[in-house]
Amino acid sequence: MKQYTLLLLACLLLPIGVSAQGKPAKWTLQDCLDYALEHNIQVKKSKINLLSGEEDLQQAKARLFPSLSASASENFANYPSGETANNNAFSSSLNLSANWTLFDGGRRSNAIKQQEIQKQVNDLSIEKSENDIQISLVQTYMQVLYATEAVRINQNNVEVSKAQRDRAEELFKAGSISAVDLAQLESQHSSDKYQLVVQQKNLDNYKLQLKQLLELDIMEEMELVIPELTDSDVLTPLPNKEIIYNNSLGVMPEIKSSELAVDKAELEIKRAKAGYLPSLALNAGVSTGYTTGMGNSFDTQVWNRLNESVGLTLSIPIYSNRDNKTAVNKARLSAENSQLEYQNSQKNLLKTVEGVYLDATSSQNQYISATERLKYVEKSFNLTQEQFFLGMKNTLELLTETNNYLNSQQEVLQSKYMSIMSIQLLNIYQKRPVEIGY
Repeated sequence: MKQYTLLLLACLLLPIGVSAQGKPAKWTLQDCLDYALEHNIQVKKSKINLLSGEEDLQQAKARLFPSLSASASENFANYPSGETANNNAFSSSLNLSANWTLFDGGRRSNAIKQQEIQKQVNDLSIEKSENDIQISLVQTYMQVLYATEAVRINQNNVEVSKAQRDRAEELFKAGSISAVDLAQLESQHSSDKYQLVVQQKNLDNYKLQLKQLLELDIMEEMELVIPELTDSDVLTPLPNKEIIYNNSLGVMPEIKSSELAVDKAELEIKRAKAGYLPSLALNAGVSTGYTTGMGNSFDTQVWNRLNESVGLTLSIPIYSNRDNKTAVNKARLSAENSQLEYQNSQKNLLKTVEGVYLDATSSQNQYISATERLKYVEKSFNLTQEQFFLGMKNTLELLTETNNYLNSQQEVLQSKYMSIMSIQLLNIYQKRPVEIGY
């Protein structure tokens, strides 16, 4: 009984609108964004790369310290000549050695700086993955909303065409229209039903794409919260294009990453130049050994053979078969390429921002004109339909106005969601909150 009580209490304490698996009962755009950032595979892979880069950084730092190694060997020797007291002998050796590079022309210090830069790049890679999934989610989420409203419009259109067909049957029975007119309206009703099926399929496909972005199971049901969108959401004032672009330059991770790549390439030139410089290493060691058949005891031999050594090794490059010169030249070419990539990333961002900005402004203008046109088309459609029912308009005129009305609705719908989507994408490119009215 106690277990049932605890289970009931847990259910009561569960936040309203959230399922037991931590998923919302109805998904808002923000729910999708939050869930994707936590569960998306590409984001997880970027985080793993960050951890791997941290290991590389620690390894680069560790190269500043001495290395220490120990070895032990056991050997067996046979002397077939028989001139020794014992034809067989066992020998053992023990060694402990240390090596410390004192100077290498800055290879290690620059390698550490490069790994620190790479860590920043990996951080930015996570940010870029998060941006990419946000962009894809905004686009797909808007497509779902668009398809949902398109289904609703087509459902209404099916009801309208059905009413027209039913009325045409009455007029045909009364002898007011011909069989051809009736057949045309029946054909139009069938076509509208087919279009409804097509729109429903589009909606299902977009929902499937959304679930895939969220890494949800394909059989899992997903219900969206349909926001209440107003003209203010569609016609949100936009700042100047140049302001948006400059904001994007300062916050987009691909720009920062390209800039860091230039710094990393410059350090690679310094590392390559270090190949021309001498290197100095300190080495030290302790070793001893023991061999059977030598007449001395184990302790005596180990002590007698014990030796300690310490020394400096200076390596001076004289001729390296052009390895150093090639390394420096290739590092410089890589630096030039990194600089070009940096410029290219800026141009690509400008192209993207400019394209989205153009979509936003043109869609807003289209929405204004399409909304205005829809008012008159709807009025004309209603009048034409009334006159048809009174026998004052023919079938061709009715079908023409019906198609005009449907097309006008589609134009409003397309410009509406294209505008909202473009506005939200511009927010992402400026690292601003993605907000859609509910």
